[in-house]
Amino acid sequence: MAAAEARSVFHRARGRTLDAFLAEKEREWKGPFYFIQGADPQFGLMKAWSTGECDSGGDEWGQETRLTEQAVRAVNRLNPKPKFFVLCGDLVHAMPGVKAVFSGHYHRNAGGIYQNLDMVVSSAIGCQLGKDTHGLRVVVVTAEKIVHRYYSLDELSEKGMEDDLMDLLKEK
Repeated sequence: MAAAEARSVFHRARGRTLDAFLAEKEREWKGPFYFIQGADPQFGLMKAWSTGECDSGGDEWGQETRLTEQAVRAVNRLNPKPKFFVLCGDLVHAMPGVKAVFSGHYHRNAGGIYQNLDMVVSSAIGCQLGKDTHGLRVVVVTAEKIVHRYYSLDELSEKGMEDDLMDLLKEK
């Protein structure tokens, strides 16, 4: 892409930038950088694959945990440090002990429960495709339960978390 064409694309996209997330030092090109992309830790798949029980197996994550820790150590040793790390693909194959899965990308709040697994879909910070407001989900995890609540950005900024969630954080 020619420099003039690149500037033109940047100018067209400029109005679509959410400046709140850009650090002042990141606004101008400072030179080359690199990032790390990892994919498919898929916790539980290695045992399931080795035993041939890919549909029902995957209740052990030991191998994937060791490999993921090795990946983190390798990235942490790099010099210079990467600008960021992005993890794509399948994160889990089976979910031993998992009570809830949180996701996004649907641009509206949704969810349900299947076989005691709570699937929670949080609406977007950005573009809304449903009736929800721009917001964030606060998730409190205790030894006994997981409690989550979606807040509009304004509500969370002005009022913070509700008292019942704060009380859960004080439990030992």
